[in-house]
Amino acid sequence: MISTLYLHSRSDAKPLRIGVMIDDFVLAKFCRQILTDILASDFAGLDLVILNRQPEAPSPAPAPGKFSRYARLLKDPGRRRLILYHAFRKFDERLHRDRNPLEPVDCRDLLENRPRLEVVPIAKRFVHRFPPEALAVLRSYDLDVILRFGFNILRGEVLSSARHGIWSFHHGDNEYYRGGPALFWEVVEDNPRSGVILQVLTEKLDDGVVLSKSLFATARGLSPVSNLIFPYWGSTHFVIRKLHELHELGWDSVKRLALPPAPYRGKTEIYRAPTNAQMLRWLAPRIPAKAVRRLNPLRAQRIYHWRICMRNAACPTLLTDCTHDKSGFAWIQCPSGHFYADPFLIRHNGQLWLFFEDFLYGEQRGRICCAPVARDLFIGAPAVCLDAGYHLSYPAVFYHDGEVFMIPESAENQSVELWRATNFPFSWTLEKTLFRGSLVDTTPLLHQGRWYFFTTLCEPCGNAAFGALFSSSSLTGEWTRHPKAPISTDVRNARCAGAIVPIHDRLLRPVQDCCENYGRRIHVEEILELTPDSYESRHIHSIEPDWEEDLAGVHTYAWLDGVEVLDAVSARKLHEVAP
Repeated sequence: MISTLYLHSRSDAKPLRIGVMIDDFVLAKFCRQILTDILASDFAGLDLVILNRQPEAPSPAPAPGKFSRYARLLKDPGRRRLILYHAFRKFDERLHRDRNPLEPVDCRDLLENRPRLEVVPIAKRFVHRFPPEALAVLRSYDLDVILRFGFNILRGEVLSSARHGIWSFHHGDNEYYRGGPALFWEVVEDNPRSGVILQVLTEKLDDGVVLSKSLFATARGLSPVSNLIFPYWGSTHFVIRKLHELHELGWDSVKRLALPPAPYRGKTEIYRAPTNAQMLRWLAPRIPAKAVRRLNPLRAQRIYHWRICMRNAACPTLLTDCTHDKSGFAWIQCPSGHFYADPFLIRHNGQLWLFFEDFLYGEQRGRICCAPVARDLFIGAPAVCLDAGYHLSYPAVFYHDGEVFMIPESAENQSVELWRATNFPFSWTLEKTLFRGSLVDTTPLLHQGRWYFFTTLCEPCGNAAFGALFSSSSLTGEWTRHPKAPISTDVRNARCAGAIVPIHDRLLRPVQDCCENYGRRIHVEEILELTPDSYESRHIHSIEPDWEEDLAGVHTYAWLDGVEVLDAVSARKLHEVAP
């Protein structure tokens, strides 16, 4: 879905000529998606397939007997020291076969009938160089970009054989992880963040010009393969997005927006596949502990349970003052079988109303409820005001032209829906579906006569590392992708955390940090510039879930007319909250 935002160019420049380096016509699934995006665009084409024809080393004759393959494995010292890693990897891959982005798929239908250059590289250990005759042919195709989906580490003149270089993914945060296996050591080291970069290759390993970078929440636990899912699938749009920028704005713009070089801070200079000893050090203390937890008959299932709290506050103190304490908050009690989250405030006909998500454990879905708020913070009886039959949350409620509107999160329905109050607060009608797709926590803002919609595109489902910005000339008008979108590709600030608050000529925007866990904390950002063509913001401070001992996260903030509201999550035993 993200890629569809970048398939059409407004420039009349000639189409980009793209080459792709492969070892075989069978590629990883994520590679096929990238090639499909290029072919679906109106500004780029696949003009050359560069096929690796390096002769394979002859395989030794198999030893007779049922266990010959294992015997050969044990005789090879290099492979023997990695046997535990490879066995564990195969087991892990079987568990995640359906979503594994590295699953091989046949791409002959995309590539086989295109111009082809077969190259026998000059190989020295892990390095490939191109012979002069291959370089001459390659340059004759006048390619703008070459994508590297094959060959080994590239060195020499081939790196400059395309006008804008060879583009390659490195699945790992290049500031902390160079080498491989991809996204494995993040799990072993319990790093909450896993990164991906798209770089222009240079002579130095994983140290090229970084065109794009994204940080995802690490799938923590004992499954490195599960940690591939979000970073691989969530970064397939990198190529088409940067090609789109190249075609519309030119190479100078692409270089200007490249990430500045950063010092390497990894624990190891180059990471490599773990030895048997390293695997044992990682797994030995964890597998028995996990088994004991699973087999313990007294173990109670624990879930994350959200609650809403509020207090009197003359101004939005938690947005403006990072040193302000969080005392004085009172919890709103929710009935058994429910949790309350995503608070929003609005005043209507002199009465302050609290809107929020009412999640039903039994049905595993949310609906929108509301309740009146008295001056002494007494909450009237909550009542359902919008139930669409599918999951609803994050009720962004606001005024426009004397009427009350709401944009609840309806990603389960693959839509962004605008509802209008016909009899506030209990009767609403669907005014318009503003956008189709899996978008979460859409937050509207009317600024200098134009509507802006801050939102997050979840791709793959559940991932929230693409902070998008759209605009429109009217509330119900067609959305236009903002030129600066994405405004974030970092799971720490890509998702909205409540209404944007104007205070003293400033626009303060709360955002969610979903790195360590979903809704871990709120970061406060100040919007410094917002026009149809520009966007700039800066981080102010953070709101931590630290005002009570058992809190594990805080992810939505609201303030209006002297009332400040937060939601927070804590672990609970299932029988404590279930009906």
